[in-house]
Amino acid sequence: MSLNQQLVALPVAVTGLVLAGGRAQRMGGGDKGLLSLAGKPLIAHVLERLQPQVDEILISANRNVDRYRQFGWPVIEDAQPEQFKGPLAGVLAAMQVVRTPYLLTVPCDSPLLPVDYARRLGAALACASTDVAVARWAGAWQPVFFLAPVSLRDDLARFLAAGEGGVSRWLLRQRPVAVEFPQGPAWFANLNAPEDLARMEAAWDRVSHLPSERV
Repeated sequence: MSLNQQLVALPVAVTGLVLAGGRAQRMGGGDKGLLSLAGKPLIAHVLERLQPQVDEILISANRNVDRYRQFGWPVIEDAQPEQFKGPLAGVLAAMQVVRTPYLLTVPCDSPLLPVDYARRLGAALACASTDVAVARWAGAWQPVFFLAPVSLRDDLARFLAAGEGGVSRWLLRQRPVAVEFPQGPAWFANLNAPEDLARMEAAWDRVSHLPSERV
């Protein structure tokens, strides 16, 4: 069920953007989204949890583009893919082609994405006097987990053209509403190093069916 079906207060279509365009240097330079967890690529876990929550999906990738296309969704590259300019470059590339009014972001290494992630950010945004909603756990922002209108594309382009950087810095300019996720350590368990992936693999049977909190 898509966000606009779940939340009458925000009757718009939403595209989910899976961010898989980084270098993954702490993973030894391997393409993180294609690393195996519980018998399938990391990004496959993310897509399974994201697809029921949104109307469309885009994958942001700068390597192995053909392999990412095999997951059945359009793949977009950064304007300068060889430079790996960070998540915001992928967000801007998506905003320039997306067909829906809103974009919901998630990194490719979050296999425990909450099944009500879109609904909760959408609900918070519908009640707020701002344009952007960002996930937060225990007072800590999760800056690559946000819902934003595509109309911010020009602002983002100016931000990047000025040499600015950092997802958090751009988001703070938008005065986002924070959406608390009490089980943050499990849901937002980014896998940045081989040992993180090994721990997740060992604990998968226990953590892969964690229930979602409800607002």
